[in-house]
Amino acid sequence: MKILVINGPNLARLDIRDSSIYGDLNYNELVMMIKNAASLNGFDADVRQSDDEATIIGWLHECADGNIPVIINPAAFTHYSYAIRDAAELVKAPLIEVHLSNPLAREEFRHTSVISGVATGTIAGFGPNSYALACVALKNLLG
Repeated sequence: MKILVINGPNLARLDIRDSSIYGDLNYNELVMMIKNAASLNGFDADVRQSDDEATIIGWLHECADGNIPVIINPAAFTHYSYAIRDAAELVKAPLIEVHLSNPLAREEFRHTSVISGVATGTIAGFGPNSYALACVALKNLLG
């Protein structure tokens, strides 16, 4: 089964971000880890990244139209993009919000997610394993 993994702004730049928050993987290594975790759970993961809100909205529309399960790390858009939230709400297949870090352990402005209220669930704070845990959760949700 196909799943779409959507990564938001700045995730393609993991190799130059604070490794104490985001870990030591570069983006290509993260993509390979996600694809391996998905495969172990019976999924074919299409992993995408964009710094552009409109592109992410288009991908969510694609999933809504195709009934495709989603794992999304909205990154900074988590905290303020009502447009992405509204597009995520259109997805009727499971949609799991993930974060490498735990937003609640960071700056106060990161404590609010506008996405969580329309997500099936949220997994945060486990570094790259947040994606692997989301794959396990999807497998359980989809039977």
